[in-house]
Amino acid sequence: MSAINPVASEVNEGKQNFSVRGRTPLIVNQADRPLGGLDIPGIWAYRDLLFFLTWRDIKVRYKQAAMGAAWAIIQPLGMMLIFAVFFGTFIGVPTEGTPYTLFFYCGLTPWMFFSGAITAGSVSLLNNSNLVTKVYFPRLIVPTAAVGALLIDLLITFVILIGLAAYFGMVWGWGLLVLPAMIVLTVLLALDFSIWLAALTVKYRDVRHALPFVLQLWMFLTPIVYPLSVVPQKWRWVMYLNPLTGIVEGVRSSLTGRKFNWIAISFSICIAVFALLSSIRAFQRIEKRFADLI
Repeated sequence: MSAINPVASEVNEGKQNFSVRGRTPLIVNQADRPLGGLDIPGIWAYRDLLFFLTWRDIKVRYKQAAMGAAWAIIQPLGMMLIFAVFFGTFIGVPTEGTPYTLFFYCGLTPWMFFSGAITAGSVSLLNNSNLVTKVYFPRLIVPTAAVGALLIDLLITFVILIGLAAYFGMVWGWGLLVLPAMIVLTVLLALDFSIWLAALTVKYRDVRHALPFVLQLWMFLTPIVYPLSVVPQKWRWVMYLNPLTGIVEGVRSSLTGRKFNWIAISFSICIAVFALLSSIRAFQRIEKRFADLI
């Protein structure tokens, strides 16, 4: 019987190497991009899948929910009212002349999106394990879709926030132009941590249990129910290391006409960019083992 010569072919677009010996296929997942590099052309090629996963997550989020997308309004408004009563009326937290409801809502709007996005993003790969292990596509699409599914909620809450600021007669200037930048920065930061936690959760399942506790602590380390001015000056640099500090302060300044804290905002921008590069690098390190770990 004559021997069958091995046939080797590379499929660069699919990032897979196929080696056929006889009739037995050998499939090896191997990325040909440098570690830490973002495969933008690859993600763009699978943009239809990104849209499909995002739309699917949106539908699942409100499936069989009688009030549907109204929960995007009810949840932050409910928390805002509770904070206004307890921290504003009963405790008397200083708000630097800003009405309690507006002050707390400015902090809750970016925070609720951020916490919801990284919670959904952290388990996105596990929830799509069948898809991840069976077909090739850029895995970054999965946590990105989880974050994208919450963008509608974010836009709804920001529209309400602007309306609330208008109701209280806030005087807007050029600072209002900074608000879209704060929205983009919030989304970028949520995407950074979602990518990192999604890969980390695949490797260490304890992340799912620890994340709610960490988020609770993180919330009170963010100036949501108190102004940054109550923190002593010598310890304020610690608050700047929290990237949400600059975002919350930036949103408040945009809608209330207060002076911007550019130091806090600069810290948030630098941390968000650094976190993006670090999260992609960490994701790619674990990505080759997804099929085995999941």
